[in-house]
Amino acid sequence: MLYDLLIEPFAEFDFMRRALVGSLALSIGAAPVGVFLMLRRMSLTGDAMAHAILPGAAIGYLLAGLSLPAMSLGGLVAGLAVALGAGAVARSTALKEDATLAAFYLVSLALGVVIVSARGSNVDLLHVLFGSVLALDDGTLLLLAGVASGTLLIFAVIARPLVLECVDPSFLRSVSRAGAPVHFAFMALVVMNLVAGFHALGTLLAVGIMMLPAAAARLWTDDLTRLIVLAAAIGAGSSVAGLLVSYHASLPSGPAIILMAGCAYAVSIVFGRSGGLIRRVARPRHLEA
Repeated sequence: MLYDLLIEPFAEFDFMRRALVGSLALSIGAAPVGVFLMLRRMSLTGDAMAHAILPGAAIGYLLAGLSLPAMSLGGLVAGLAVALGAGAVARSTALKEDATLAAFYLVSLALGVVIVSARGSNVDLLHVLFGSVLALDDGTLLLLAGVASGTLLIFAVIARPLVLECVDPSFLRSVSRAGAPVHFAFMALVVMNLVAGFHALGTLLAVGIMMLPAAAARLWTDDLTRLIVLAAAIGAGSSVAGLLVSYHASLPSGPAIILMAGCAYAVSIVFGRSGGLIRRVARPRHLEA
């Protein structure tokens, strides 16, 4: 019974094993990025950047079809252009970065939909928006594994200044010039993981495996190292559960993975040891004179 429920889908079908490997690699790379986005209070930036890569990926798709290098390069260029453009406008005008980023990503999203609608079909648009985790080929798996490995390596290099910037950006600017390079390196990591993620989950859902595990993990621990490990574990567990649910219930795999991550987030809201509802309600009140 347990074999049929948990093991058989991955043992019998090659596309399920590929989806499992790809989604696990995506979880390991994207979840730590989501943790730092959350700590920097930039959670919505991931969503904005996920939309921002759409026109580049769409142009790559229309020029070369389902070409991994063309779509990845197009998405990477579009994402970095939006990140740099929003940052440049914020630093040279009275607008804050959240306002400029919102403006840039909305224009990018509209442009991407127009490009796909003008040259492609509804099927093309759905593929770009929602991905195809059950159709990962060797090249895409290598891309996901490479991005995950590169993300962990870069985090190991910039971890200290990145944490300082999350806690007190003014202090980092006063003692070091590493603030701007670390910020742009981190934004590049966000774009890289979203570009890798849209091949599996699409531009709309890739940010889900980045932010939902991070938000769920935050409700269980305050320790940064545990937070990163737990976020990656929740992302991996959501990927496995989502693939199994999609297999047995004949549901779309990408949305099923994100729904499982949403369930983990809902459970964490109620039972989380570090700020969950039950913990807050059960906390004894301070004695008053």
